[in-house]
Parts: sequence; structure tokens; C-alpha cells
Amino acid sequence: MAGVRRFHGRPGPPACGGGPERGLRDPAIGRSRGGLTSKIHLACDGRGRPLAFVVTGGNTNGCTRFTAVMEAIRVPRIGPGRTRTRPDHVLGDKGYSSKAIRAWLRRRHTAHDSRAGRPGRQPGPRGSHGGRPPAFDREAYKHRNVVERCFNRLKQWRGIATRYDKTSQSYEAAVTLASLLMWA
Repeated sequence: MAGVRRFHGRPGPPACGGGPERGLRDPAIGRSRGGLTSKIHLACDGRGRPLAFVVTGGNTNGCTRFTAVMEAIRVPRIGPGRTRTRPDHVLGDKGYSSKAIRAWLRRRHTAHDSRAGRPGRQPGPRGSHGGRPPAFDREAYKHRNVVERCFNRLKQWRGIATRYDKTSQSYEAAVTLASLLMWA
């Protein structure tokens, strides 16, 4: 055997970038279980209209961007007055029930209910079995699916659901446009 011929007869490795993370320049693209994806971290109002969002790579955990999303909320008042930045109540699933997030909400004097599944048991750190469980409001908990419906309405836009855009700026622009049309 005179020499080993590679992919389509080329003598060297393919020029596609090499490894799984090499060549990724966009911070809003990350490798997750489904491949290279993006994730939208979103806050919406009680009627399912987006208030603020942050786009990150698909491998980013949601609770790490909670404060960035909450600080991005800006709702102008109809009459005179400052822009509103704090919600009255925050609902979330068990991914947002960490002590740090609950403490952050308490410091901002925001009511919260961040439990999912059965409201009976709150997951705690390894080895802890005591302590007072967080407050639970059954009526507020019923409205937790509003954010899921907001995502479903956003994903009706094919470009948002499949992330056809090359850059994070154009993807964020598409999410912004879809969000504005949801408010119209």
C-alpha cells in the first residue's frame, strides 16, 4: 500500500474545524444533547406575552441566567412615572427553586412560588431533611403553564423553532420581532 487516501482523496484532514467545540465563535450556540443549539431564557406576563429574554448556548442551565432575565424586564407605564422593572409575583418550575434565587427574590421584595410536580416536597441539599418548606399558593401555581404557552406561540415561527439564523444578533432580532407581534 503506497499511501492512505483520506476523505474524497484529499491527503489531509477535512477543513471543517476538527473537534466538537472548535470553530464555535458565537456565544449563543452551545452543544447540548441534540447537537449545536441555542436556548431562550424568557420571562412573560400573566397573559403569556414576553417581557424579557436572554439567548444563550444550548448547554447553559436556566437558573444561571435567571437574574439577567429578571433585570432585563422593562415595562413602560401608560401614564406618567418610571418604567416598571419588578414583577408582583414570580412563578417557576423546580429548576428555579434554588436558595440563591429565592434569596434574590426576597431581597427585591418579590413574591414567588417555584415548585414543580407535587407541591408536597421541596428538594434540598444532599443530606438535609429538615427545615421549613417554601410558601405554596395553590391558585398561583395553576398559572405556571403560561410561560410554556408563550414558548409554544414563539415556536410557531419556523426560524425561531429551528434556529436558521447564523448569528446570535439575527436570532435575537427574530425573537424580538415575534415577541412584538405577540403584543400587537
